[in-house]
Amino acid sequence: MSERWYEKAIIYCLDVETFQDSDGDGIGDFIGLTRRLDYLARLGVDCLWLNPIHPSPGRDGGYEVSDYYNVHPRLGTLGDFAEFLQAADSRGIRVIIDLVVNHTSDQHPWFQSACSSPDSPYRDWYVWSAQEPADRHQGMVFPGEQDETWTYHETARAWYFHRFYRFQPDLNISNPRVRDEIKKIASFWLRLGVAGFRMDAAPFVIEYTTADNNSDGKDFGFLTDLRQSVQWQRQDALLLAEANVDPDQLTKYFGDSGGSANRLHMLFDFLLNAQIMLALARQDPEPVIDALRDTPALPDWAQWATFLRNHDEVDLSRLTADQRQEVFAEFGPQEDMRLYGRGIRRRLAPMLGGDQRRIRLAYSLQFTLRGTPVIRYGEEIGMGDNLSLPDRESIRTPMQWSSLPNGGFSTAAADRLVLPAVTDRTFGYESVNVRTQRNDPGSLLSWFERLMRTLRECPEINTGSCTHVDVPTPPGVL
Repeated sequence: MSERWYEKAIIYCLDVETFQDSDGDGIGDFIGLTRRLDYLARLGVDCLWLNPIHPSPGRDGGYEVSDYYNVHPRLGTLGDFAEFLQAADSRGIRVIIDLVVNHTSDQHPWFQSACSSPDSPYRDWYVWSAQEPADRHQGMVFPGEQDETWTYHETARAWYFHRFYRFQPDLNISNPRVRDEIKKIASFWLRLGVAGFRMDAAPFVIEYTTADNNSDGKDFGFLTDLRQSVQWQRQDALLLAEANVDPDQLTKYFGDSGGSANRLHMLFDFLLNAQIMLALARQDPEPVIDALRDTPALPDWAQWATFLRNHDEVDLSRLTADQRQEVFAEFGPQEDMRLYGRGIRRRLAPMLGGDQRRIRLAYSLQFTLRGTPVIRYGEEIGMGDNLSLPDRESIRTPMQWSSLPNGGFSTAAADRLVLPAVTDRTFGYESVNVRTQRNDPGSLLSWFERLMRTLRECPEINTGSCTHVDVPTPPGVL
């Protein structure tokens, strides 16, 4: 078994609750996902990335965890999850899950205990201030929806820090017990059989925070400790992280080439993603060339993860204000298509007007650039979005399997679905679905299957360095 399997993987990201419902309650589950593994194997996927599966109040898509050692009951049981892992393994498909440890839910027993008494053993698992911090209204991740990063708790009689929403109190990474608990959580899931983790908001996981100083340095040493811990449990375990930071900071998350401080195996390439969107908006490849030139060199064992769309908004924060407006004008001209002043909450197919040539060109580019390709469920059939849903939920609609009611996702009544299926004429499930495209050799789905097979047959693609050939570029090439 290759210790660097991630270098040649094709990663498929999905929400269990919107992929396949097995029992008619309107919510996808592990049993339903297990039944769809043959579809994923045929497609060419060899790694599944599952968005949060843990118990949660569900106020932020499951990213506020209330129990790290279980799965959400509406998705099934730990036994269902174990059977799913076994079925995936039998098809050569590895599974990674979200590791959301920069904060917990305010309903987590740790936080409930921490608030109950200053003498609680969990009090210093979180970040507190006795006085109202002067920077209380600074450093928000969700501008427009979030108006503070410190909230006063009446029972605790103190202010607690939350980089995200107020119901997501930040864990205190400076506490050795918190660090040990994070490693214990990772060990638990590795022993169950997962192949690794996608670490949510990595810069905030390692951020030291104190009152009146929202960012008091970062502890990169914890990433070194975490890597050593997970690889002791499973030698080929993967740590793939989200770190949308300045280019000169990126290499710190990987470590060094000498191996004395190896940290994360992979990072999502946010810089490249933003420049691809600018290139598509301009129909000019120069932004992609700029991104490849400006990307720092990585240690030999490290790898980028490339993507066009993910489970969040298209993040354009790394572009200049003028460049961002160019992309907004082309792909998010209406206010309800935008989010947080920096992003676009649409899927790629509607952004490109359903133009099959441009969609295929965009994914051909992604799959041939250096790095490991990551695709979002439904991208292989050109699914659309539902802008009537709030925030990021617009791109988290049920998978469209057929023209049956609810797109074949569930037999439940439409008003009982966890999220409504897309029903518009252009991208709704009656027009865009797996069954229809399966019978069409010229469909986007059939094209994706050929693309993934080609990638398997040509190992030289997306490895090594990448250099552009300087030739005249006709207008409108993208």
